[in-house]
Amino acid sequence: MAARPPPNDSSDPDHLEFGIAALAARLDDAEIEYPATAEEIVQAVDSTAVPIDGSGNTVELSEAFDRLAQSRFENETEVLDVLHPVFERYRAESSSGVIGRLRSLLPF
Repeated sequence: MAARPPPNDSSDPDHLEFGIAALAARLDDAEIEYPATAEEIVQAVDSTAVPIDGSGNTVELSEAFDRLAQSRFENETEVLDVLHPVFERYRAESSSGVIGRLRSLLPF
């Protein structure tokens, strides 16, 4: 299993948040009362297109939830833990092509 991206460090202006880190920041800003359903979470999040890699690829939060068998969550930690492998699969799928591999080698 791949490691989670590093936590947000605002002292680094070139730091990009993607995957679980980007979603965590959005959940922190959202008005969500747990337990909550996937639908309630999607409605509470302002921007539902979550970046999945440093290249700008995104996935809709509702689409990520659709890949889960679970639809009710007790807290934010559970949401992030359950969605982490989903975001990793999306990231791997987006970088599996020739262009994705070349992008992963470039520093920008």
